[in-house]
Amino acid sequence: MPATSTARDRMVAAAYELFEENGYDETTVDQIAERAGVGRTTFFRMLGSKEAAIFPEHDVLTARIEARLAAATPRTRQLAIFEAARTVLDHYLAEGELAQARYRLTRTVPALRAREIAGMQRYQQIFREHLAGWLGEENALLAEVGANAVVTAHNHVLRRWLRGLTEEPHAEFEAAMEQLTALLGTAVRQAGEGASFAATPAAGGSVVLVLPSELSPEQAADAVRAALS
Repeated sequence: MPATSTARDRMVAAAYELFEENGYDETTVDQIAERAGVGRTTFFRMLGSKEAAIFPEHDVLTARIEARLAAATPRTRQLAIFEAARTVLDHYLAEGELAQARYRLTRTVPALRAREIAGMQRYQQIFREHLAGWLGEENALLAEVGANAVVTAHNHVLRRWLRGLTEEPHAEFEAAMEQLTALLGTAVRQAGEGASFAATPAAGGSVVLVLPSELSPEQAADAVRAALS
């Protein structure tokens, strides 16, 4: 551990070492504090529990995601979704072996797995809330599906990296998000441009689609394709 490391860094490192050596359930707070060179009171003041030593600072990550999505304009929403999702991926990649050790622990300790799922659900909720605000109440289902898809795309790539199945997580993430954009992007873009999503069935199996006059031909074509699909 570098001399410049913080007390929190030392406690996290000590916790992982002991979890690997003795097992999660068998490791005590006192053992972690002793190896990190801090007191028991310091441990509880800075971390609060053994679980808190395992997971990244979700409050910090969620604040970054919230800020990026909130800063999006109608024409930059797709980019905001991409960058917000990549924020989480980049955090785990930067952790390196620490993230891989966490993955091993969460696969074997049910309580840690439950907390990991709760964290993913929080990220999903943030995306859902912003998508719902952009798309409108009439597209609540699309917002729900979109949020699920964003988190799923991120997790798919992250797990492949954690399992050693890819050495190019950023490239795979970009490819996954491109596929997602093909499914979700048109709707998000049209909502930002004021397009109507009301496709009304007409006689003879036709569809009547109302679009704003300022749409470009390409945008109008995208809207038609979306309605017919």
